[in-house]
Amino acid sequence: METKVGVKEFRAHLPSYLESVSPIAITRHGETIGYYIPARQGRNQAELDALKQAAAKLEAMMSDLGASEDDIVADFKARRATDKQ
Repeated sequence: METKVGVKEFRAHLPSYLESVSPIAITRHGETIGYYIPARQGRNQAELDALKQAAAKLEAMMSDLGASEDDIVADFKARRATDKQ
């Protein structure tokens, strides 16, 4: 069964629809005007494993430095403010 969504809903929720693995019929006033057909079938296991490894490395680096997520966000904001000047 295909998913049908209106143009406004499709635009409003575009990021989640782009992650979809099944085709979506896009409608206007109840009539299908087009289809979104995903080009890839979601993330494969190798991509997920690589992402998990990267996250583990980042956590280890943060732990070694004694840095928290809040510290990194604060540093990022400070750097961003400096770059704008």
